[in-house]
Amino acid sequence: MKPFRPGLIPTLVVLALLPGLIALGCWQLRRADEKRDLLATYTERQIEAPVTADRLRQLPDPAFYPVHLYGRFDAGHSLLLDNQMRDGKAGVELLQPFHDQASGLWLLVNRGWLAWPDRRVPVRFDTPSQALALDATVYVPPGKTFQLHPDNPDGQWPQLLTAIEPAGLWQQLGREGFAQELRLQPGPAAYRLDWPVVAMGPEKHQGYAVQWFALASALVLLYLYFGWHHNDKENRHGRRHESTGRA
Repeated sequence: MKPFRPGLIPTLVVLALLPGLIALGCWQLRRADEKRDLLATYTERQIEAPVTADRLRQLPDPAFYPVHLYGRFDAGHSLLLDNQMRDGKAGVELLQPFHDQASGLWLLVNRGWLAWPDRRVPVRFDTPSQALALDATVYVPPGKTFQLHPDNPDGQWPQLLTAIEPAGLWQQLGREGFAQELRLQPGPAAYRLDWPVVAMGPEKHQGYAVQWFALASALVLLYLYFGWHHNDKENRHGRRHESTGRA
């Protein structure tokens, strides 16, 4: 049987890379499981009767509960969530504070997507002035939004942001408000509403996991191959050296 001699450097490379590749694959599998649980929760709660804002505050996990509200929008403190694409077009999502009359609670309602093709022209939108009955769904993001740099609002409204933090808005305005975003359901105050429940489905996480595990397998196979192949090269080199010596 051929001796296995991969060499020091290939061994160190494998020891450095292999655990990371396996860990990345396992992490993607965990993310896939988390997304399945999240989608199952969404499906289960969407068939429940809408809750009130008062009831919403009492729920330990309010994610994806349907909510019925009655009150008015605050047109003076609008937020524009930047970098939102639809059908290859750039735009923003419009979020506005909404005061629920029955509970006295402020809630941040996402009214949907607006196209913004020309940054030199302000985004145009209308805000109903009359009291409205709204149906919405609580949205809890699966993780913290990635930002290259934190938002730095200049005090002008509407504010253009790359991440939404309702609790920070209520603190800024000095109001008692609900700590999660609500996404509006179709109605007279809605713009384009076609959010995915999750930005990346569990099947994509599984696909990435397969890729990481495939890279790990390829690394091991190459390590084994070159370990034995390197030994063959040494044997051939040794035989040539012996032949030269006899000559």
